[in-house]
Amino acid sequence: MKYVNNIDAVNPQQARTEFKRWAGHGLVSIGLVNPKSATNVASILRACGCYGASAVFYTGQRFGYAKEFNADTKRMRHIIPTIGVDDLLAIAPKGASKVVIELVEGAIPLPEFVHPVSAFYIFGPEDASVPESIIAACDHVVYIPTRNSMNLAATANVVLYDRMAKSDYAASDELIKNSRDNNNGLAL
Repeated sequence: MKYVNNIDAVNPQQARTEFKRWAGHGLVSIGLVNPKSATNVASILRACGCYGASAVFYTGQRFGYAKEFNADTKRMRHIIPTIGVDDLLAIAPKGASKVVIELVEGAIPLPEFVHPVSAFYIFGPEDASVPESIIAACDHVVYIPTRNSMNLAATANVVLYDRMAKSDYAASDELIKNSRDNNNGLAL
């Protein structure tokens, strides 16, 4: 199954080429192991819209029970597919490197990690770890060096931001104008 990056649907005024540059010229998708918080998934969807991830896959039933009580203020769930699956490894997009983000001894610190062009980032649940079988099957295991464990949504935001920051991203006043909300008209 092939998924296309539909980030251009987020803001049709922004040039597609700039979004492709932001997304690192590759497919970026997210896998969530049994997430429990609809608020966290909604925040991850918003990050996907901001940084160019094309789909979110999740396992387990907990999010399914809670997804109607979400905080998806930008309505990304209508733009970015959010799909329940039985096996994240089986749904990994063809050609994408599988990257687990987890506090695992021996993992690569995020500041030193070189993001693959196409990536399937896998995150664990809020109250447990990514199963060892998934970690063993992935191409990279990365951790964020912090003093404490981070919230799931914050972790996904940091990883997607790090990917963008290390890429050839588009920087312009037009991007600022297209990205901010209607209540912000500030200029220097």
